[in-house]
Amino acid sequence: MTDLTGRIALVTGASRGIGYQVALGLAKAGAHVIAIARTVGGLEDLDDQIQAAGGSATLTPLDLTDFDGIDRLGAAIYDRWKKLDIIVGNAGMLGPLSPLGHVKPKDWDKVMAVNVTANWRLIRSLDPLIRQSDAGRALFMTSGAAHKLRPYWGPYAITKSALEALVGTWAAELAISDAKANLFNPGPIRTAMRAQAMPGEDPDTLKKPDAVVPDILRLVAPDQTSNGAVFDFPTSRLTPLVTAA
Repeated sequence: MTDLTGRIALVTGASRGIGYQVALGLAKAGAHVIAIARTVGGLEDLDDQIQAAGGSATLTPLDLTDFDGIDRLGAAIYDRWKKLDIIVGNAGMLGPLSPLGHVKPKDWDKVMAVNVTANWRLIRSLDPLIRQSDAGRALFMTSGAAHKLRPYWGPYAITKSALEALVGTWAAELAISDAKANLFNPGPIRTAMRAQAMPGEDPDTLKKPDAVVPDILRLVAPDQTSNGAVFDFPTSRLTPLVTAA
């Protein structure tokens, strides 16, 4: 098992699904977890599980569209720890499955805010902290939808494509530091978002969220050296995203 003893890890969307399991896995591996989500009840349940496993967490109820709150988060982490070792940007939303011309502007703005702008604000707030780590590691959740470009999946696919460009750009900027930034595509996993997207699908045919945890822990460990790449969980393939100019 990956040993993350003493590392400070931040996980968004930690109240359920992949984020919940990753936060629990990080804590079991020895990291102190800063668990972020809107749902207080889910965070409290996570904290119970972490404590039962002998781990520790700081619960942070926060809507990631509260951009000033993200700025305050970075300041609070600096005041307490002076650094951040791990970022897992898991939070995201599906948005409407609709022809592009039928998407309401308020829905477009919401998906863009959660899937792209919030992650940029996190990077903006946490970049100095991850650089202070001896081996800062960041991992953001992407999707095959970013490249398949199917009809009616516009808002989700477009924002995931933008997220890949965002993280890839940051990774290129981190190249002269000890920090690394990558992306993770979980593929079809038994989550609430998957059920929303594919309501007729048998959930028993899908892997549970905890299946991805070992790979994610490995990708945020200090000895992981990839930067600017996408790890595809269904194929266990790591593909470079950033290429040298």
